[in-house]
Amino acid sequence: MSGTNSSSLTPGFFTLNGIPGLEAAHIWISLPFCFMYIIAVVGNCGLIYLISHEEALHRPMYYFLALLSLTDVSLCTTTVPNMLCIFWFDLKEIDFNACLVQMFFVHMLTAMESGVLMLMALDRYVAICYPLRYATILTNPVIAKAGLATFLRSVTLIMPFTFLTKRLPYCQSNFIPHTYCDHMSVAKVSCGNFKVNAIYGLLAALLIGGFDMFCISVSYTMILRAVVSLSSADARHKAFSTCTSHICAIVITYVPALFTIFTHRFGEQNIPHHIHIIIANLYLMLPPTLNPIVYGVKTKQIQEGVIKLFFKEKDVLAMK
Repeated sequence: MSGTNSSSLTPGFFTLNGIPGLEAAHIWISLPFCFMYIIAVVGNCGLIYLISHEEALHRPMYYFLALLSLTDVSLCTTTVPNMLCIFWFDLKEIDFNACLVQMFFVHMLTAMESGVLMLMALDRYVAICYPLRYATILTNPVIAKAGLATFLRSVTLIMPFTFLTKRLPYCQSNFIPHTYCDHMSVAKVSCGNFKVNAIYGLLAALLIGGFDMFCISVSYTMILRAVVSLSSADARHKAFSTCTSHICAIVITYVPALFTIFTHRFGEQNIPHHIHIIIANLYLMLPPTLNPIVYGVKTKQIQEGVIKLFFKEKDVLAMK
């Protein structure tokens, strides 16, 4: 096979075919993804800038939000530029090692996003259930350690994907029916037995996503109990309103993620492949695109920070 090392059965490159069956519509499909990418980059970078420069937002909740924004913008940047090159310029070839690097970062960053959402749920739990101890529990060193632990967990559990995929023989085809290098999509191209990849992939999903969803569920159960016990309806409404943005972010992230994970392993025969690929791309694009919008609309402090920053910049320009 051209581009294949015959001794190691390792291809020199893979060919990403984009969305199978919809090649003629690639240009039209690329437009909403390009638009979403621009919104994601501008929105998340804007949030990071606002949180870093607005002193009123120097609080644990917003530090975690800044970490989520950094993760989101890194995640979509890992895949979308390469996808647009496939759609616009028919640049489908990707080096084998570059494919493994992309695969690692895609899964590591999705794991990181899940972990940050879990940390944000714990933050809301402490804020609502232990409001008087909030500042003493979630100090800056604690936040930094929690973020570092989440990052190290993601790297440790996702790194084996690279080695498990690299060990497989590729002797039949190097064509991947996808827009980016996903773990199972690459493994299924192999002519070897990828059962270990499938088992470890599911195990990693359970250790990361399953654990995070369990912690989020427990946090919100405790939050719900605490809020219901409040005597004032206004206090209950205020407590719930601080959680709505985070609940929206959880739904946006986990629904397409669970669909992608389980259809890869159990439902491919029942779902058209192009639908699966489109959902897999939305799974990486929806959270980065919608999270800044949701938090901007639902969070009064961010709205005030944007207005304050905008008028400050306007005053500076007027003085010039």
